[in-house]
Amino acid sequence: MAHPILTVEPQEVSQKKAQVHLLPCRIHHDGNVHPINTYWNPSEGQDQMKTAYLRGRKLHGKAVKLPEGYYGSVVEKSEVKKSEDSKEMVEDVEIVEDPNDQLEIGAMQGKATFDELMVWNHEALANSSENPYLRGMEEWISFAEQIHSYPSDKASDN
Repeated sequence: MAHPILTVEPQEVSQKKAQVHLLPCRIHHDGNVHPINTYWNPSEGQDQMKTAYLRGRKLHGKAVKLPEGYYGSVVEKSEVKKSEDSKEMVEDVEIVEDPNDQLEIGAMQGKATFDELMVWNHEALANSSENPYLRGMEEWISFAEQIHSYPSDKASDN
């Protein structure tokens, strides 16, 4: 069986803004937690640094804005669908399809967007030289800008 193709369905016009937190831990729970302030209650210090405690561990938070023109999406997986290709009739050609050989199309539904995320770290503020997620985000944005840009006149003169 082939791997599914992933599609992201268009986001709604009235898209919600999400507050995204990147924590240095794994939480094996997927769902609502009410009341949330029992478990998560960050406070802001004098120097705009946020501090929170999670399971007794002190965390320091740093707000990271996404570059101009970029935004993040919070998506939710929806049902896997079988592809429904258009079947055109072609003269003198017989097409025999195997029902088990159809592509699976996985769909993601946009739930919210964000233009800033809060990156949390133990003992010190997160920076891109140590945090693999921040470094990966910066490298990916730099790579995307390079492959989607036009060559400069100086480079074409050589």
